Amino acid sequence: MRNLRVALSQINLTVGDIGGNTRKILENIDIARDSKADVIAFPELTIPGYPPEDLLLKPSFIRDNRVALGKIVQAARDITVVVGFVESKNNEVYNSAAIAWDSRLIGTYQKHFLPNYGVFDEDRYFSAGKDSFVYVVNGVGFGVNICEDIWYPLGPVASQRQAGAEVIVNINGSPFQKGKIAYREQMLGSRSSDNGLFVAYVNMVGGQDELIFDGGSMVVNPEGNIISRAPQFIEKLLVVDIDADDVFAKRLKEPRLRKQGLVDSNQKDVKRVWISGYHPIGKYDSASGDIEEKLDLLPEIYSALVLGIRDYVMKNGFSKVVIGISGGIDSALTACLAVDALGSNNVIGVSMPSRYSSEGSITDCAELSNRLGMKIIELPIESVHASFEQTLEKYLDSVNIGITEQNIQPRIRGILIMALSNKYGWLVLQTGNKSEIAMGYTTLYGDMSGGFSVLKDVSKTLVYQLANWRNTHFNNCGLFLSGLIKINSEAIPLSILSKAPSAELRFDHNDQDDLPPYDILDVVLEAYIENDCTQEEIENLGIANIATIKMIIDSVDRNEHKRRQSPIGIKVTSRAFGRDRRMPITNAYKENIN
Repeated sequence: MRNLRVALSQINLTVGDIGGNTRKILENIDIARDSKADVIAFPELTIPGYPPEDLLLKPSFIRDNRVALGKIVQAARDITVVVGFVESKNNEVYNSAAIAWDSRLIGTYQKHFLPNYGVFDEDRYFSAGKDSFVYVVNGVGFGVNICEDIWYPLGPVASQRQAGAEVIVNINGSPFQKGKIAYREQMLGSRSSDNGLFVAYVNMVGGQDELIFDGGSMVVNPEGNIISRAPQFIEKLLVVDIDADDVFAKRLKEPRLRKQGLVDSNQKDVKRVWISGYHPIGKYDSASGDIEEKLDLLPEIYSALVLGIRDYVMKNGFSKVVIGISGGIDSALTACLAVDALGSNNVIGVSMPSRYSSEGSITDCAELSNRLGMKIIELPIESVHASFEQTLEKYLDSVNIGITEQNIQPRIRGILIMALSNKYGWLVLQTGNKSEIAMGYTTLYGDMSGGFSVLKDVSKTLVYQLANWRNTHFNNCGLFLSGLIKINSEAIPLSILSKAPSAELRFDHNDQDDLPPYDILDVVLEAYIENDCTQEEIENLGIANIATIKMIIDSVDRNEHKRRQSPIGIKVTSRAFGRDRRMPITNAYKENIN
């Protein structure tokens, strides 16, 4: 049995914290060495954190990351270390992996395929690599490549296989979006079975501004089956024994793997680098690795939101957050997520009732805060509202209450909550959902005020689904820091879940007075925003009439200027507002409808 024991270090990194990231790397090297691992692999750009963006334009940043690499190389004793770093060479900068052993830098691999779509901008910073290597450790040949490289059938994997690789170590900074882990597994299964080798895939975990990294590191065998998988959204050192003789058996049975020449003609010859010869490991000491279950859709998204809040707050030096609690579903779900991420002692709610607030909304605020065990501050806005109206009396219409008159209230609330933030250093969590933000159903300098937008990529219908899941399944999920100290089950009162959505900016006011029903609206928004469907394609869905579809499209296009002024928020879908979907504000294009 030719065995390669691989440790996949799924860790939470902080961009720019080169010292902190390095300490975490060194700690994991020691643990992996104690586990008798032959190889430990870390995520993409481990040392600087991912994505470092314009920090890469600072020569000092690149220099400091290289100094840190030197410390890691020195620690590579009795173990081979694969770690991501920024490499500068011949006046070019590369997204690279360093391979170290015996306190020596054995070689580097430079990422070949640089993604430049969606949230990625790697062509802005990096040059593309061309060389590949196969390293021989414990008599087993393994190739190293980085993230996007493994998505191409004719890329480095095929070249490394032809040069004798039996294992591919693929290091990643792969951001989360709902359902993506299944897509990754399908691709990795194809790559491993098509090439008849093992794939050891390591991904980082944690939040970085809008992006969440969900981990889910795994090892896939030559048949395309997962033999070990790390959990999502938490740190884990996954140690797995890989029997390289399985590769030989697979290739004997499938001659096409010996004959096919699926190698990109642009790839250079792959060099083999010998590191260490074969040494047996007793069966008593085997490391088979665990196969963690994948999360279903709702707990997956909920976990991503919790992690996003926790990491944004903690990595940016905040200790507490403050949330405007209206008695509605959006602020209720945001409060639950914040408490689950930070604990109830670190979440402050602010109730700011107006003359239009129903008694039910006021009592719902109190009940929600009681169930979550969080502090609630009540700041009625009637006197301030009346003062604003008096000041603007000549310019407002007190009979026909329109948008201008209504928006005074959320702007007052924005001033109050930002005053508390300014005074006590609390981060304001904005509570608007993707449906509202898409339609511009928000108030600039009012309810759009805040430092971090939790539900920015969560539709209204998904808000309800997550809230119901949170009420019924939370106790079965061990991913969160629970701040619940008064109850063990339903955090969100049924009265909040069952009431009609309303901003309560005038009497008898519901969202559907101004918007299509959310079950229709969200289908159209997903088609238009996430799938770039034309009006005709949306009409063919049969979900809404032409006038409704046109109104939705016009509202989305017209309100780009608002979205540009909103706080950043957590990405959970394939197309989030912000760095993912980038539309011009000044935009005269209209689809030509024949």
